[in-house]
Amino acid sequence: MATFLYKVGRLAFRRRHYVALLWIALLTLAGVGAASAPAAGASSFSVPGTEAQKAFDLLEQRFPGMSADGATARVVFKAPAGEKLDSGANKATVEKTVKDLGDGSEVVSVADPFKGKAVSKDGTIAYASVKYKVSGMELKDASKDALKETAQQARASGLTVEVGGDALTATPETGSTEIIGIAIAAVVLVITFGSLLAAGFPLLTALIGVGIGVSTITALASALDLGTTTSTLAMMIGLAVGIDYALFIVSRYRAELAEGREREEAAGRAVGTAGSAVVFAGLTVVIALVGLAVVNIPMLTKMGVAAAGTVAIAVLIALTMIPALLGYAGKKIKPTGQKSKLLGGGRAKSAEKSARPNMGTRWASFVVRRPLAVLLLGVIGLGAAAIPAASLELGLPDDGSQPTSTTQRRAYDLLSEGFGPGFNGPLMVVVDAKDSKTPKADVTTVTDKIKALKDVTTVTPATFNKDGDTATITVVPDSKPSSVTTEDLVHGIRDAGAEVKADTDSSVLVTGTTAMNIDVSQKLNDALIPYLILVVGLAFLLLIVVFRSILVPLKAALGFLLSVMAALGAVVAVFQWGWLSGLMGVEETGPVMSMMPIFMVGVVFGLAMDYEVFLVTRMREAHVHGEKPSQAIVTGFRHSARVVTAAAVIMIAVFSGFISSSESMIKMIGFGLAIAVFFDAFVVRMAIVPAVLALLGQRAWWLPKWLNRILPNVDVEGEGLRKLDSKDSDPDEDRELVRA
Repeated sequence: MATFLYKVGRLAFRRRHYVALLWIALLTLAGVGAASAPAAGASSFSVPGTEAQKAFDLLEQRFPGMSADGATARVVFKAPAGEKLDSGANKATVEKTVKDLGDGSEVVSVADPFKGKAVSKDGTIAYASVKYKVSGMELKDASKDALKETAQQARASGLTVEVGGDALTATPETGSTEIIGIAIAAVVLVITFGSLLAAGFPLLTALIGVGIGVSTITALASALDLGTTTSTLAMMIGLAVGIDYALFIVSRYRAELAEGREREEAAGRAVGTAGSAVVFAGLTVVIALVGLAVVNIPMLTKMGVAAAGTVAIAVLIALTMIPALLGYAGKKIKPTGQKSKLLGGGRAKSAEKSARPNMGTRWASFVVRRPLAVLLLGVIGLGAAAIPAASLELGLPDDGSQPTSTTQRRAYDLLSEGFGPGFNGPLMVVVDAKDSKTPKADVTTVTDKIKALKDVTTVTPATFNKDGDTATITVVPDSKPSSVTTEDLVHGIRDAGAEVKADTDSSVLVTGTTAMNIDVSQKLNDALIPYLILVVGLAFLLLIVVFRSILVPLKAALGFLLSVMAALGAVVAVFQWGWLSGLMGVEETGPVMSMMPIFMVGVVFGLAMDYEVFLVTRMREAHVHGEKPSQAIVTGFRHSARVVTAAAVIMIAVFSGFISSSESMIKMIGFGLAIAVFFDAFVVRMAIVPAVLALLGQRAWWLPKWLNRILPNVDVEGEGLRKLDSKDSDPDEDRELVRA
């Protein structure tokens, strides 16, 4: 591996014009494809295998034209203080608004609140339900604009008018702090390298990689049903790993220069050593992201695969474009320890200052002397941070989690005020009586059983299809959609349906947004353990090959579990309990997004292994070259601690930039990943890892002889490069590389 990548690095350095043109051409091609592709909204959402999805599919078959998954909007009216909606002028405004709402080409029906008994008991609040032919993700902008304009015209009469429902699905906005995150990354790179040019290379290559990845996603969005969240996630992870991967190679290049190597040779060795770590670190991230497919939720699978593709591009760019740019820079890139003149370089250092160990060396020496104390402090600290995770409640965001400044949230609050909190999450019960001889009697039995359950406010009369073999019943709970009480009601209705199925030939299914959210949460919970086994197992095998050790990969996996649990605890504390919610812009606390645990496990595991590979491979390299285990730890930190710290700060800054997003899911993901990187990089990798390795000593690198014989030698530490010398370069190396 190291020898092959060494040749790649030298080839890219020498043929830099071709390499640069290739990546610019790919970026241009992706950009043209994105510009010419039709726009796509948020990805459609389906959850195969769940009861709620089965009910939706059944409704499509038995109620043709009903558009069970079509978008809905609730236009909510509130009369001015002291007035009622059934008064002359107010009633006329509502009726005119209902008429105008029905004019759209995508509108299926509009329910008049006065005819449909959709007026509150005190007569001050009412709503008109609008049903569309297509889902909220497929609804045309013209239909959304017409909905907003009609509501605005009604407001002119003095009524309070707000619009809720999924018809106003909006593209999330990330805000200015995303740019601030990149700016912070630039400052960190300048401080790390002491050179504006060297600092600019990781940013440039990361932006090119993300540009290619996101543009490709945009170009394919309509054809593959990729939503805006997919490209946002790819941008988030692509920026972070792209900067980090380039950072490690540039840092190693400067270290090779400091050892007196020629620039082409230094580029080859940097790609051969640090590049090998980049390849395996990237593989762990890709495995974790692609592994999300085991959950069998199409939207999550697409997000994972798209982000994995962006990571793969980041790896390829780091291995090829970075050495090409280093070739262009020439002598402007200084060896490690030297700064550019603009940033204070060229000044003579005192002998005392030059001989002083750097911070990484001092910290590693301290940990080696006090490993047990550092280990206990780190584990106890992360354990305390993980305590809130025991209170984790899962759900999917609805209009109740929107900022109070949005019309969707205000409509949600008005409906709760006028009709009760459960009105925002009605349940649809579908009775399949196709095989029954007494369908109407069976439906009556189901209705009576539901009315007898607790937490039921309203049960509407059943609506049969044309064939009379399928009926729908709407149930309004007494509690809000995301409450545990409502979840218990869903399970109660399903238990009652099982009894009906046992006594008759009719099946009972519960669906609707609330039931779908409950099913998604359950599906994600059930998939978490298999996903952990798959992803951690594959990465564990990969790390055994990289480190040629059993205990080092095991320690890496256990450390990851500590950091991800601590990060989940922090997410619960902020988004569920409300700690520091004002600082994070969280206006409404509630359940944590259902896919957050499994998503964090996947992404954080991949990123955690990044730092593990970059830090420990340098220790492994020192150990292979003859150093004692304790000294190898110090050597690894001397060469890698500064760079790993910079990489972590950059990744935290990039992820934190997404906390300002207007979409709660993006905000939560940004915070969760940022705090997880903080815990993993600064507590697990920088403290717990060296402490455990110091306690294990030589045993850390133990590998059974039979396993050592059958494992492939990937040579991540670059042992094969020790036999090479800059003067051994072959003028026909290009052809050798092609044959390799």
